Amino acid sequence: MAKSIWILLVIVAWYDYEIWQMDVKTNFLNGFVEEEIYMDQPEGFTTVGEEQKNEHDPFVYKMISGSSIVYLVLYVDDILLIGNDIKVLGGIEAWLPTQFFMKDMGEASNILGIKIYRDRSKRMLGLTQSSYIAKVLKRFKMENSK
Repeated sequence: MAKSIWILLVIVAWYDYEIWQMDVKTNFLNGFVEEEIYMDQPEGFTTVGEEQKNEHDPFVYKMISGSSIVYLVLYVDDILLIGNDIKVLGGIEAWLPTQFFMKDMGEASNILGIKIYRDRSKRMLGLTQSSYIAKVLKRFKMENSK
């Protein structure tokens, strides 16, 4: 999964695509179920319209409509919308909350605990885990380490 995200971030930087983030409310995940539930999709099962779904990474979806390209990346309760057409992205961004409880996070600034910084004029996108490193150092009482 992480490789797919990194590859898409390269595409975002190279082609200067938009990258937006949405957060799915997870209230439904916190309900109580008394029984153990096991689920597995039957072999050969195909959902109509998903016959050509990406088998290598089932959490990355791609839509092409004319010259518009949109990638939707789903990771647990986070969604990244990546694409080259603001109008199409805006339509998807407006439609998703009608189907799920969601919060629009705007332009992506943090993915999987990794901070994103971007200089669009240079088509540069950087990643840092400095806040995570600081948190680990504090946890082990090593904040003053060099």
